[in-house]
Amino acid sequence: MEIVVVAVGRLRPYYREAADDYQHRLARYASVREVSVREASRAPTVDVQRAQEADALRRKLPPRHTLVALSREGDAWTSRDVASRLERWLEQGKGLAFALGGSSGLAPTFSDQAAFRWSLGPLTLPHELARVIVYEQLYRAFTILRGEKYHKGG
Repeated sequence: MEIVVVAVGRLRPYYREAADDYQHRLARYASVREVSVREASRAPTVDVQRAQEADALRRKLPPRHTLVALSREGDAWTSRDVASRLERWLEQGKGLAFALGGSSGLAPTFSDQAAFRWSLGPLTLPHELARVIVYEQLYRAFTILRGEKYHKGG
């Protein structure tokens, strides 16, 4: 399975280090790559910014991948929920694309087109940290599916 994380913005070094660590761990289970697009920070309004970023993200989405948009309006999943979804996605044999917006989030028109919308919860997080959390949760999901010792939750 191929997992592609398509995200707005570059990660600062300490986030990059954490993301790289989880990407390396994930490589045991799946092909993982990351594609970044520039943040449209010079856009005149937040709506224009999100629209420009959505266009850039769309151009980078791989074809025939199941799209999961990270969105405040999405569904909150437990780690076990992520694992069971991942198991179903693996059975389908399609690649997965996870899309993360920039500091202003994703345009609603973009997230509405996703097959799934995933919320990391009601907390406000830096978008860079959200990317690290996505990698960590995917790694955790694979270890749950394999019965490995990483996950300690219920």
